[in-house]
Amino acid sequence: MPLNVPRIRAALAANDFPKLFIEELGWDRNATKLDIEVHGVPFHLVSPAQKRGFVVLVCHSAPGQRMPEYSTRRKIERIVAKTVHEHIIVFVDDARDIQVWQWVKRELGQTAACREHVYRKGQSGDTLIQKLERVAYALADEEQATLAGHVERVRDAFDVEKVTKRFYESFQKEHDKFEKFIKGLEDAADKDWYASVMLNRLMFVYFVQKKNFLDGDPDYLVNRLKKIQADKGRDKFHSFYRYFLLRLFHHGLGSRERTPELEKLLGKVPYLNGGIFDMHVLEEKYPKIVIPDEAFENLFAFFDQWEWHLDQRPNARGNEINPEVIGYIFEKYINQKQMGAYYTKEDITENIGKNCVIPFLFDAVRKTHKEAFEGANSVWRLLRDDPDNYIYDAVKKGCETPLPAEIAAGLDTSKPNVLERRKPWNKPAASEYALPTEIWREVVARRQRYEEIKRKLCAGEAANINDLITYNLDIRRFAEDAIGNCESPELLRAFWRAIEKVSVLDPTCGSGAFLFAALNILQPLYEKCLERMEWFVAQPGKTDYGDFIKILDQIEKHPNREYFVLKSIVVNNLYGVDIMEEAVEICKLRLFLKLAAQLQSVDQIEPLPDIDFNIRAGNTLIGFATLKDVNKTVAGRLADTEQLNEVAAIEEEARICDAAMQRFRESQTEMDPKSGLAAKVKKELHGYLDRLNDKLNRYLAAEYGVRAEKKDAFDKWLKSHQPFHWFSEFFGIMAAGGFDVIVGNPPWVEHAKARKEYILRGYVSESCGNLHGICTERGLRIRARAGRMSFIVQLPLVSSSRMASTRTILRNHSGRVFVIPFDDRPGRLFDGLEHCRSTIWFSVGREDQNSSQCIFTTTRYQRWPTAFRPFLFQLNEFTSPKGNFVFPDQFPKYANDRQSEIFEKLTQVAKIPIGSYTSE
Repeated sequence: MPLNVPRIRAALAANDFPKLFIEELGWDRNATKLDIEVHGVPFHLVSPAQKRGFVVLVCHSAPGQRMPEYSTRRKIERIVAKTVHEHIIVFVDDARDIQVWQWVKRELGQTAACREHVYRKGQSGDTLIQKLERVAYALADEEQATLAGHVERVRDAFDVEKVTKRFYESFQKEHDKFEKFIKGLEDAADKDWYASVMLNRLMFVYFVQKKNFLDGDPDYLVNRLKKIQADKGRDKFHSFYRYFLLRLFHHGLGSRERTPELEKLLGKVPYLNGGIFDMHVLEEKYPKIVIPDEAFENLFAFFDQWEWHLDQRPNARGNEINPEVIGYIFEKYINQKQMGAYYTKEDITENIGKNCVIPFLFDAVRKTHKEAFEGANSVWRLLRDDPDNYIYDAVKKGCETPLPAEIAAGLDTSKPNVLERRKPWNKPAASEYALPTEIWREVVARRQRYEEIKRKLCAGEAANINDLITYNLDIRRFAEDAIGNCESPELLRAFWRAIEKVSVLDPTCGSGAFLFAALNILQPLYEKCLERMEWFVAQPGKTDYGDFIKILDQIEKHPNREYFVLKSIVVNNLYGVDIMEEAVEICKLRLFLKLAAQLQSVDQIEPLPDIDFNIRAGNTLIGFATLKDVNKTVAGRLADTEQLNEVAAIEEEARICDAAMQRFRESQTEMDPKSGLAAKVKKELHGYLDRLNDKLNRYLAAEYGVRAEKKDAFDKWLKSHQPFHWFSEFFGIMAAGGFDVIVGNPPWVEHAKARKEYILRGYVSESCGNLHGICTERGLRIRARAGRMSFIVQLPLVSSSRMASTRTILRNHSGRVFVIPFDDRPGRLFDGLEHCRSTIWFSVGREDQNSSQCIFTTTRYQRWPTAFRPFLFQLNEFTSPKGNFVFPDQFPKYANDRQSEIFEKLTQVAKIPIGSYTSE
């Protein structure tokens, strides 16, 4: 239906939604009204129109009431969904200048995804109008209009998919073109790196300028380039790069100090901090870098072909670019395939993250509050009282509908011919019963599994956090409900302390995919704690909630609650290390964009956290992990008395570093960012760390036969091996026992290839021949004893003879191991890769260090059609084999308990492992 664009534009500007939807888009009148309350604040929603049951609701902010923040908008939407399932909500601020159009995508087997489009009065609104064009109706459309069809139209209009190959390929070319303009860097690798540094900074600026955060100008960079050229002449006196950009980065966005001359040059720009705009190490190394204006003219022309959205949308299509593109560019452009790093999709990172982070939190709380995990009123009652709430929708699909007669007949045990009565089971199943590609046999098996899980939950057989993994339940929903229904303030305090303190590490973090997963898992738990604190404080006659009031008051002082929550998680909980400096920078950049995306207006801006000491560059596999490692090396170099004194001195220096580190982290979340404390402590901390690491490097180099006095040889060794000392960099965590949670996708690289760059020492798993096995050994070494750890690695881990050393290490350092093996035919976990079979393993640390028992739990060998990928992780079925394995030194791939029991019986009869019959 062709639209009258001028009339639509006028209706948008006037907030005239009845005219927009009814007169211009052909929707039908509606009179639905909803009054809801979030955090004690009332919200009134009115529907101007609907189409076949799909409702538009408008939520006007009351006079003096600001636009609801993203977290509040999401809560409003969830409440609305209980009354009106299919809907769009348009939020309008009190000044009637800003509209936020919100639609939530819900698909079976996938987490609900919120899509928002921001429209500001005075904008052309062309992008929004293009979306609305897809949901407009002419008279000829009326007869065919259905709710399902309309939902599909809205999906087409408001949903967005992954960034296109076109953007990626164009970005590659632009990066190369930009790099050729750069002069003044001698080393080719440094030149390539600096091109990435500049593009990262400029992309960040492009995102924030589109929110009018830079002098109120959405085209800030382009307009400033034109202004500088008009005032100074093209590349005259100082180029745009030297005269403007470096000052914008280092003195505007990266510094609080303002002079009249600087404000005249830059306009009103906020202090953002974060370290991204600090003087870069390459800028210090090469002080005479030159980049002509033409480089920026070309780059800005490319950027301006795309729409930049700093919002919650996780995907992009067409000309829409969002922060997720940054990670995509890193994974593809930096081309880590030669180092064995591949793009890890969200379903993998989410599955690994939730099954490590949440169980650790529950274990931590259980240690101090055992009573909450025992008896009829324990937290497990949630599973018993409402099992369907925690069984995934994919498992329940069609289970509420009786099976067709011919299919049900196959379950009739009174009929002797089993094969005959089950013949129809091999046919494709009807869509109302089945997930994509399922045949009736699979539907029946899934229904039986659903009934069995539900029976066990109703009987109270799930009474351990590991049971939620074994039964493959919705552990995130359970955790949120357990906190949200806390009846004991002491139990809530225990959850809060655990969430505040949990340390999550990705030791080969790349662009931060696993850290983002952890952030998204911790955020709602953090919010649930705060909501429950508010509930306790609101109860009459209670006076023992002073700590809750203090926490809530602290957060209330911040202009944006969600920003502060995310900032606290980034600073206090997330840690990453990667051997590539560029990867570390991209990871930090993506975290900064995640934070900036929460801000709705300039007045909400707080300085970004400086996470230079959370996300670090270095070689995970080389360096001192513990004081014991230091002591061992020093003992080989000094006499006994000298050794004791030297180790004691090193430990004291590390404690000083850690004390400075704690002061620095505290300064990141203090209310007064103008105190200057962070910058002062950071400089002090750098000095302490540099001195300590230099001493540790000298001792470590000697182990490699390199003397520090031979400067050239020592510098060459430092550059090739890039030692990273966990002992000094994260002393507080390592002194306390190690990291609570370790997750990631380590390099799938043959050790022989890595050996060309650096030499490893002291690893039992070196014989496995692959870096992911050695990273496993390192990770288990730096993990807390009762911690959790999970990697996705190559499939040979479970059965290859050369991976035996890694399997042994896993068993010896785990109280329990979960394994999920994956094929790569017909579907695959990693798109575009051939012969890429993989394994996800979970290791649960031993609480009882005197025990040598390791419980093993596995799934079938996963094979699935591509269309089935959205349901893959929700349908994992775990079993714990009893007795001896088929092959004693390998991890079995059992599909279910029945298969495990069969192999156990065969082993009992044979008296030896079944695999022994095939060993000759």
